[in-house]
Amino acid sequence: MPKRKQSERLYERAQRVTPGGVHSPVRAFRSVGGTPVFIERAEGPYLYDTDSNRYLDFCMSWGPLILGHADPDIAAAAHAAIDKGCSYGAAEAGSLELAELITGHIPWVEKIRFVNSGTEAVMSAIRVARGVTGRTKILKFAGCYHGHSDGMLVAAGSGLADMTVADSAGVTAGTAADTLVAPLDDIPAVEQIFASHGADIAAIIIEPLPANNGLLPQRDGYLSSLAKIARANGALLIFDEVITGFRMAFGGAAEFYGVTPDLVTYGKIIGGGFPVGAFGGLADLMDHVAPIGTVYQAGTLSGNPVAMAAGNAALCKLLRDKPWEMLAKRAALLRENITSSSKDQMQSKEISLNCIAIGSLFWITFTDSATLDAVARAQWQIPPAQQILFPALFHGLLDRGYYLAPSAFEPGFLSTVHGESELSEFAKALGEILAEMDTAS
Repeated sequence: MPKRKQSERLYERAQRVTPGGVHSPVRAFRSVGGTPVFIERAEGPYLYDTDSNRYLDFCMSWGPLILGHADPDIAAAAHAAIDKGCSYGAAEAGSLELAELITGHIPWVEKIRFVNSGTEAVMSAIRVARGVTGRTKILKFAGCYHGHSDGMLVAAGSGLADMTVADSAGVTAGTAADTLVAPLDDIPAVEQIFASHGADIAAIIIEPLPANNGLLPQRDGYLSSLAKIARANGALLIFDEVITGFRMAFGGAAEFYGVTPDLVTYGKIIGGGFPVGAFGGLADLMDHVAPIGTVYQAGTLSGNPVAMAAGNAALCKLLRDKPWEMLAKRAALLRENITSSSKDQMQSKEISLNCIAIGSLFWITFTDSATLDAVARAQWQIPPAQQILFPALFHGLLDRGYYLAPSAFEPGFLSTVHGESELSEFAKALGEILAEMDTAS
């Protein structure tokens, strides 16, 4: 077991000056227990903590680092931009070049506006939908996450969508009332909601591949059915591609599944991992945004020149190398290796373990296939076994030098610098940990 004394000291200090000692809740390790690891640097597929321990990283800054940590091309572009100035607060060419690159390769993004985060992108896209349609309500889905703006921190209450409840203190009942919530992969439920509220619904928003409450691929035809319902009722379809954008294909999940949204949101992958987000769509919709339209949106640091330069470097490299097929093959290989390495332990300990892999995303779950199929459909609550068994797996892997997201419900991410040998060793280590785990509970 590696020593992490420096992380423990830093966490003790951090708790005195920061809520929970962290700047984003899941980093506190509350759901897996133990002390957060404080990272000092990163390179390629590896993280290095303040105690000089090395970890093969599958969190990848929650997805955007598809080219790995400290990619030399991205780093060179960012360093060159910093040498010219870190922020201008004025029009500059870098954001224009990145916007032209994206709109030139994604037909349903005719115009794009850069913001500072995925949360801000979603908030702005929803405002556009309301401004365009003149309607107030948004339909989202249980188990999908769209950032921490008030209107998206809402869960389904009783009576399907007629009663919603805030997921967070500080969200007013009035705000919650404007958000409707449907179960995933249940088209009759969506039709019922539109029958009751259709004249008030401005947009449907969904993660086209739900990836924040487990990795939950939906049945074929589901997304296209949502698109038909939205357009038949005068509502917009928003794809939240903060996780899937440029990772499943250059055109994200929309390209991968062949379904065109009206508006789309992206996260920090378009900034090479720097803090950035964007929302975009067809020109007639985006032209409702200020300064030429009546939907107000602004940001002092939007289009930050360093992030724009890094994003240009990252997306140009993706276009050049086209790594998506290779990444999908490696994710499939990882799934096969995990299944093989865990088979004997699953039988002897009478536990279920599955590895779901879609594109370059994967999720390890202590859930049998039949239950997982039900979860990915109308139900979104992951069975208790996942939360009970995952912490032991997480810490076993951490102590062997593998870093997963510290949550039972977050997927892992592969990058172009994760080699087949490292993935094989990871699967082997996972099997060894299962052999040691007490699964009696």
